[in-house]
Amino acid sequence: MALMINSKCINCDMCDPECPNQAIYFGEKIYEIDPNKCTECVGHYDTPTCVSVCPIDCIKPDPNHKEDLDTLAQKYLRLTGQI
Repeated sequence: MALMINSKCINCDMCDPECPNQAIYFGEKIYEIDPNKCTECVGHYDTPTCVSVCPIDCIKPDPNHKEDLDTLAQKYLRLTGQI
């Protein structure tokens, strides 16, 4: 499942540099996550780094982009040019 940043975001800029897929960007008002690039850090780390550095816990699973571990792994391979 891709992640999303909810409206509690305070734009602290902690998550953006942590994303290995460059899926996090500054949207109209707060940071946002591109679900096409988010793998929840599958292939890079054991847990999503953006979640671990967020000081206010505003990064949650995106209910509109449900993906299982295999799907996230395939996305990782596509994003890194391995397939």
